[in-house]
Amino acid sequence: MSESNTFVLKAACHATSGIVASVSSYLAGLGCYISEMHQYDDEENQRFFMRAVCRIESDDTTLDKIRDGFDAQVTQFDMDWEIFDATKPMRVLLMVSKFDHCLDDLLYRHRKGELPMEITAIVSNHKDLRAMAEREGIRFVYLPITKENKPEQEAALLQIVEETDTDLVVLARYMQILSDALCKELHGRAINIHHSFLPGFKGAKPYHQAHVRGVKLIGATAHYVTSDLDEGPIIEQSVQPVDHSYSPERLVAVGRDTETVALASAVRLHLEHRVFMYGNKTVVFK
Repeated sequence: MSESNTFVLKAACHATSGIVASVSSYLAGLGCYISEMHQYDDEENQRFFMRAVCRIESDDTTLDKIRDGFDAQVTQFDMDWEIFDATKPMRVLLMVSKFDHCLDDLLYRHRKGELPMEITAIVSNHKDLRAMAEREGIRFVYLPITKENKPEQEAALLQIVEETDTDLVVLARYMQILSDALCKELHGRAINIHHSFLPGFKGAKPYHQAHVRGVKLIGATAHYVTSDLDEGPIIEQSVQPVDHSYSPERLVAVGRDTETVALASAVRLHLEHRVFMYGNKTVVFK
């Protein structure tokens, strides 16, 4: 019997007939029970996506055995696929600056068992949140950023990611723009959170700008990091209605809530292998 008897299959390929039948018959032949399956056919782009949660019920089957024969089974579909041990938590590195609400929320949800992850380190360009990390017994790494040392510090960050076998980097209100080179290195494995308004407000004090304009909705967007600032593929969004009676300070407070909810949800969806990156957008099976 394999070390784990539950796994998640993610697969994507050109949309055609016979995909589900081929995959399900292969898994059934190895004594696997499919307990959950989602699929989506993007007719516009002729792309098929599938996520399945499976349980191994045969003593002769292991995850390695399933992986070894899977390519031959789906070779006709030219399929991109991955199989993950469902009991193995993802290794996550958190990045912060001075704002603590997103970090505090992620740590709380982690303590409560809501987020299946192992936190490898907390990295910051400020020392303000060191005590929060140390209180949780998590390694805190201080990497101050200046215009002169940015390449050196980003190299140090990548070294930490590699030496800790980190699977996912979460920018939990990390207030530094990542270089194009670092964005490419972390492609598909870094999530960011930012406020998102209609209309959009850039620069300093966005909530104060929103107050002046009398917005009726405020929100937050969690997305994958790309070299296009705050324009990566969207994973999750959260919005809250507001009105003329909201002061700038109250808007900031509501904004904190939307940011924590959107980020935590996006992280959980990624940890559970529910997200497919596809061009500039995502397919998310909830």
